[in-house]
This record gives sequence, C-alpha cells and structure tokens, in this order.
Amino acid sequence: MSDMITADLVDLDLSADTKEAAARALAGRMAALGRVTDLEGFLADVAAREAQLPTGLDGGIGIPHCRSEHVTEPTLAFGRSADGIDFGAADGPADLIFLIAAPAGADDAHLTILSALARQLMNAEFTTALRSAGEAGEAAALIRGEAPADPADGPRTADGPADDRDPVAGSAAASAEPATDSTGRTDAAQAGPASGAGESAAPGRPFRVVAVTSCPTGIAHTYMAAEALENAGREAGVEVVVETQGSAGFSRLDPAVIAAADGVILAHDVPVREKDRFAGKPTVDTGVKAAVNRPGELIGEVRAKAARGEVTAAGPTGQAPAERGREAGEGYGTALRKWLMSGVSYMVPFVAAGGLLIALGFAIGGYEINKAPSVTDHFLWTQADSWAALLFQIGGVAFAFLVPVLAGYIAYGMADRPGLVPGFVGGSIALTIDAGFLGGLAAGLLSGAVVMAIQRIRVPAVLRGIMPVVVIPLISAAVVGFLMFVVIGKPIASAQQAMTDWLGDLSGANAVLLGALLGLMMCFDLGGPVNKVAYAFATAGIAVSDPSDSAMKIMAAVMAAGMVPPLAMALATTVRSRLFDAAERENGKAAWVLGASFISEGAIPFAAADPLRVIPASMAGGALTGALSMAFGATLRAPHGGVFVVPLIGNPLLYLVAIAAGVCVTTALVVVLKGLRKPEPGAAAQGPGDADASAAAPGTKRPVAA
Repeated sequence: MSDMITADLVDLDLSADTKEAAARALAGRMAALGRVTDLEGFLADVAAREAQLPTGLDGGIGIPHCRSEHVTEPTLAFGRSADGIDFGAADGPADLIFLIAAPAGADDAHLTILSALARQLMNAEFTTALRSAGEAGEAAALIRGEAPADPADGPRTADGPADDRDPVAGSAAASAEPATDSTGRTDAAQAGPASGAGESAAPGRPFRVVAVTSCPTGIAHTYMAAEALENAGREAGVEVVVETQGSAGFSRLDPAVIAAADGVILAHDVPVREKDRFAGKPTVDTGVKAAVNRPGELIGEVRAKAARGEVTAAGPTGQAPAERGREAGEGYGTALRKWLMSGVSYMVPFVAAGGLLIALGFAIGGYEINKAPSVTDHFLWTQADSWAALLFQIGGVAFAFLVPVLAGYIAYGMADRPGLVPGFVGGSIALTIDAGFLGGLAAGLLSGAVVMAIQRIRVPAVLRGIMPVVVIPLISAAVVGFLMFVVIGKPIASAQQAMTDWLGDLSGANAVLLGALLGLMMCFDLGGPVNKVAYAFATAGIAVSDPSDSAMKIMAAVMAAGMVPPLAMALATTVRSRLFDAAERENGKAAWVLGASFISEGAIPFAAADPLRVIPASMAGGALTGALSMAFGATLRAPHGGVFVVPLIGNPLLYLVAIAAGVCVTTALVVVLKGLRKPEPGAAAQGPGDADASAAAPGTKRPVAA
C-alpha cells in the first residue's frame, strides 16, 4: 500500500465543481507520476464505469473507479472538497473523493488492498480523521494504514505498519476472521462465521444470514456492501457471512454454512455466480448500493420473509433479474418500466434472429416464399427456393417465441424463476387467442403478480422445498391460464385487432407524424427504455407471418431514425474535428460502423459528455428521418441490420435519402451548438491525439466511453 498512494496523489483543496472535473484533477496527478499513460483514455474508462452505476455513497463519499489498460500500476488518489461534489448519492454531495485506478490485469494482492480500502470507508472514525487531516502526507498515511483512524482501537482501525495484508483488519476483526482468501475476505469454507453458523440450528441461537455482494467492476461497492452488511448484522445480533464476488475472484461459502442459514441476501449488479446454491431459502434480491446504503433494512426484510415462510428460488446464473425489489423511494412506475424492459431485452435476440432469417428467405426466394410447402416434405439441396423456404421457416419458428418470451421474462423480472412457467404459458395462450403483443404484456404482468401473491402465503416448513418447483408453477399456471382464456383474453385480442386496423389505415399526414414521433423516441435515450419502447412497437408489427404494409413502414422508420445519431456524430467529428477532443475523435471513427449497423448506442459517448447539445440535435434529425421514411413509403421486413439489409428495403434510394437528411440536420445542429460555447483555453491549438494539451486546459470537455 505504501507505493499505491503518496502525498503527491493527495489534494486537500480540490477545487473541482463536477465529478468529471474531480476525476480529471486527480487523474492528472496519476499521469504526472507516470501511473496513467493516456489521460483521456483513462478518463473515458472512468466515465464508462460511472455510467453503469453512480459511485456516490451516503456519508459524503465519492469513489470513482475503473480497471483500465491505460493504468500501469494500481493507484489511489484522494481529494477533499470544501463545497462538495455531486456523485449521485441520495444524501447529497461528496466531500471525500477517492479515485481508484487498477490495471486491466491487476494482480490479486493489489486488488485485495483496494478492497480493504473500500471496507475501511464504512468506518466513521476513518472518514472523520481524513476530514480533519491537515497535510497531504498525513492523509496519505491514514489511507495506507500507517496511522490509526481512531486512537481508541476501534473495531476497524489500522493494525501496525502497512504490508500486504488487509490494512484495515483490526484485532476484533482478526478474532472473527481467522483466515483470508485471495479477496482479503474470510474463507468461509475453512473458518465459517465466528459464532458457528455452520452448526445445526439450536433454540436461542442468533438468526443466520448468508450474503453475496458483487458490482460491475468488483473493486469498491462489492466490499463496501459486505462491510455494511456485517456491521449491521453485529448491531442487530444477526450472524452474517458474506461471499464477495469481486475482481480478485471469490471463495465459495461452505455448503454447510448455506444449509444452516435462515435467510439469504443477494446484493449484486452483475449475475450471481452459482445462484442455485441458495434455492429454497427466504431471499432478498437487490442491487449492491442498497446493501451499502440500507443494510439494516435488508436484514430486517429477510428476517420478515423467514417469519412468514416466504421462499424465493434462485434464478438462472446467466442473467440477473432486471428488477430486484424496489429501492427506497422507487415508485411503481419505475418498477413497471424495469419489469417491461426485462421482457423486451430477452425478446430482442429472437426478433433479430427470426426477422433476419425471414428477410433472407424473401431476398432469395421472393415474397411468395411464404406459400412454399414445409421443407420437411420438400427440400432440394440444389434449389435456391428450397434454401429460401428453409430460412423463412426457421425464422418463423424463432418469431413464434416472441410473445411467450416477452411474457415469461416480464414475469421473471417480477418474481424471479417461479414466474417463468406461468409467463410462458400465458404468452402462448396470448398467441392462441390472437391477443398478440398486448396479450403478452398482460400475461407477463399477470403471471408475475400471481406468483408474488402466492409467495406471500405462509406455508408449513415441510412444504417449502417443493414450493418453487411444484406448487407455485402448478397454481400460477392454472390461474393465469384461466384468466387469459376466460376473463381478459378476448378483450385484449379485440384491442390488438383494433390497433392493427388503425395502423393499416394510416396514410398521409398521420403516417408522417407517427414517423416523426417514433424518430424522436429512438433518439431520446439512444438504446435506453424510450428507445426500446419504440423498437418493440415496430417489431411487434412485423412479428407475424404476413405483416401489413403499414407495419413494415413503421419498422423502416424506426431503424432509419436509430441510425442517425451515431452517423451524425461520426460526420461531425470529421468535418469539425477541432470541436471534439482526441477521445471523441476516436469514438467518431467507431461510430461510422456502429451507425451503419443500426446500433444507436454508438452516440452514447457524445451524449453523455454533452447531453444538452447532442440529444436535442439527435432528436431533430431522427424526427426528420422518421417522417421522411414514412412519407417515402419505405418498407422493411427485417428488424435489424442497418445498411446491410438495404436490398430488402422497399424504396431503398429514398430510404437512404431520408437517413442522409437526418444525419445532415443533426450534424449541422451539433456543430452550430458546440461552436456557440466559449472557446476553451488551448483548444484551438490542440492537434489530433494531443492528450496532454487537452489535460492542461481547465475547461476541456471530458470524454465518456460507452
């Protein structure tokens, strides 16, 4: 730790007023010492991590951090702000800012030290000492563990000179944690909890909780959440054993410890590895920041679930649910959006694969290929029409999964794995009764609600083991099936047919206005929820064997508008490169390919760095393109592909004109809006790749990587 932070990496009078400026100021100190080789590239990595999850913590702490190929050795920089800087914490600005930089291939020993710092940040005595430090050297020594944060020998003060072991492990912690693994955490497989959580249950023993914490980077929040849960457990008289799935790997909890646990807390923003180990126990599944900010509430919640006999099965290890219980203050509207996005995100791959296969079938065999006989009865290896029919029919099978997958994973987002069975059943019934996309939405929400209601029923302990695999699927599928067939299915089917008829009647000004609206939605958040709503609306229209002309026009307008922002940013960085820094110019090169491929996210680095100029300009261009596409009558059967499916587009030349018009408008607006701002010191003299000049300019814009 002695070489990870020095007095030169401490700024006790940090004058930055934004988190980007703070990161630049602290990163500049790292670059001055040769620990960061490319300042702009490193800042882009920091911003990309920040975009995944805000790094502000309650208590006035900001911990921007990332792993980057531009870092030569694990480094820590510390800044103290008198006015505070907003890092997204619920309780306000942060005055203590720690910039953590880890190389892309950092070794476990260094990552262990960084995780130890993350744990120490949960100690109030430590942060109080940093706020009162008078010199940079004193603050650096505190962080290194060379000086105690609390002379009273509290439970988390430093224990002697810094070395390769956890610098925050005090004597009390050592007695409770006799062995550590590569993450610096207790090896539960060897030691188990201090009070013997691995023993069989006995009357009067403390409530036992096992927990898993993980975050996208696996450096800071993972270990801070673990520390917060352990501290809250001690205060509540609850035994808590945590498995940290961090950057340095993880040591699995002893199966005996899991078996003896009374409840489970999963605090994660990436999928939990081997999640099925915790099946059949009361489980609280939430984001990692919830464990940092309100660990006591989570422990209380899992105890309440255990008292009611609620059991939540573990979900598939490949993907975490989109909705893990609402955060404090999160409304039902936000939760509903997350549930719907869970279904849409799983549906999109089926849309892309099935739609492209169908489009290829049409391209090879013509639009009469949908009348070809089944390839199981008639297939000739040397006949192009046979291959076209094969592609078309495979695509049709993939498309048939759209509504069941949508419904199933909406229910999964709400109720975890028990929601899958009723969700898929309800979605399949929606297809059977011609309720379509709207029926899938209703079936998914209904299935999740039914499962959540069943899970709240208190059941005898002897039945808990079969609840997730027998009782819940049986009852929920029966209830959802009854409601879909008998109660709500036909009204929804009627509404679906009415919407289809309305789309079929669209023409003239109405069609143009719809195209403009869809273009605005596609460019509003560049791959976010609003963008996905517009995309899902378009794909739902072509997710049939014989889509209407209006549905194919909508699909064409949506894809065209989604291509505008990245192509416009690429063009803007080419025609007015001086308005962009070196990192943005590099991102502009990639945006050509991303835009041409219909990947709207290619514009995110530009929108994140300068949203007030880039997003309105993108929306203006997208609206124009969507309106022109509808006016020109361009049609598209494929749900994805960008310029690579132009041969499959109706009126392809006018379609390209619509895209070009939107790109030109967005480019012109971006150039004009950026040109109106006050010139930045040194900006005019900066040449391509001159990262040092950019770093030296106090007002230089910060790049953000997608």
